[in-house]
Amino acid sequence: MPRQILLIDDDRMQFRLVQAHFKNFHADRYTLEWAATYEDGLDKLLFGTHAACLLDYQLGERNGLELIREAVARGCRTPIVFLTAESAERIDIEAMNAGALDYLVKGEITPRMIERSLRYALKLGETLDALRRMATRDQLTGLLNRREFERILTEEEERARRFGQSLALVMVDIDHFKRVNDTHGHPVGDAVLREVSRRVAAELRTVDRAMRFGGEELALVLVQTDRKGALDVARRVCRAVEKDPVLVGDTIALNVTVSAGAAELPVDAKFGPALLNAADKALYAAKARGRNRAVPFNEV
Repeated sequence: MPRQILLIDDDRMQFRLVQAHFKNFHADRYTLEWAATYEDGLDKLLFGTHAACLLDYQLGERNGLELIREAVARGCRTPIVFLTAESAERIDIEAMNAGALDYLVKGEITPRMIERSLRYALKLGETLDALRRMATRDQLTGLLNRREFERILTEEEERARRFGQSLALVMVDIDHFKRVNDTHGHPVGDAVLREVSRRVAAELRTVDRAMRFGGEELALVLVQTDRKGALDVARRVCRAVEKDPVLVGDTIALNVTVSAGAAELPVDAKFGPALLNAADKALYAAKARGRNRAVPFNEV
């Protein structure tokens, strides 16, 4: 199936020219969508449905360098090939520093050149995504890792404070996990941890984040959520894990439960580290009260 490429250029003739180039590609097949303004181009780019973007330097009163910087700052990961009528090295360097993956001078473009550039940008984009995932994801569970937890907690704390919103944290721990490892071995323990992580993450909204905090402990960052809402999530997580046995291979079915502790910023703590400490205390209280339950910090 042809991959969709976005062209952001205020010149209709340039759109027609790029269309003609696409028809002369030797191997790759793409469809081309056009955005004629900075605003429309940014909206389409951030929508995230395009395999790559061809971006013109001059866009009315604004330029493509501004657009790249704004798109990247807002989380855009679409590979961008920069187009300009200028051949100045300064534009080349600025485009790459802003986040473009390749650079083409309009007057020198041929079908072969633009096909090669798109292929290069797509491949490099895939490589960067893989490196990004390795740096931010836990290899075993696929959840975000401890480093990302610390970054996200700081980021969300600042956002909550700026907009006067609540922020909740739920800490989750697998009950008697050491017993699983000791009885069945670490490969089975790994399988249990992966499945529990999957069930826990499935209970969250898309705006919330699940992370592996360490060992068999998970952290859930819940935006614009108070303690009551966090406790509801924690209880759902406990039920989701307990509901069905965890199947490992054809012969092992394990009944697994988790304990959880919930806390809210700024009610239970004023800062991120203190929020983590409060949620941890609530988790330990859940363990002490028999496990397989959720406890809010105000009941510790």
